[in-house]
Amino acid sequence: MGFTNQQILEISEGGFFGKGNAQLPNSLMLMIDEIDSISSEGGRYNKGQLDASLVIDPDHWFFPCHFKDDPVMPGCLGLDALWQLLGVFLGWSGLPGKGRALGVGKVKFSGQIFPDAGTIGYQLHIKRVFKKPLPMGVADGVVILDGQIIYEANDLKVGLIDTDK
Repeated sequence: MGFTNQQILEISEGGFFGKGNAQLPNSLMLMIDEIDSISSEGGRYNKGQLDASLVIDPDHWFFPCHFKDDPVMPGCLGLDALWQLLGVFLGWSGLPGKGRALGVGKVKFSGQIFPDAGTIGYQLHIKRVFKKPLPMGVADGVVILDGQIIYEANDLKVGLIDTDK
């Protein structure tokens, strides 16, 4: 199972997982085009895995403004995509609340994403899901370019908060 680009756009509009629940950012901060697969089984810890992708457009907004005359995707956007995906996993799992990044243990960058990158991949390995007192997920994630891991993030944390309070 996965989500098409149209479904990704619907998730960014809110309500896909129910009113007041997980959604993706919309417009410029949406760093995901498709989710190729999502499962509560498998992955490095056998607690779930998510595989997704983003087609890099040479005209993306961040290339001309990150470094003057040095177009490269900010690493923080790849990291944000991994948090976005963990929030989707929690919403897909049926947990209530809106996703908020809560932290990350360790991040390593060993490559860069330039305007001619083509498509980048994301992979998330679920470590734990907590239902109470705050719905929260913990995962390790990677960003992949040309079959090589170029970003690694360990112990990504996303919580789901009740925004009606």
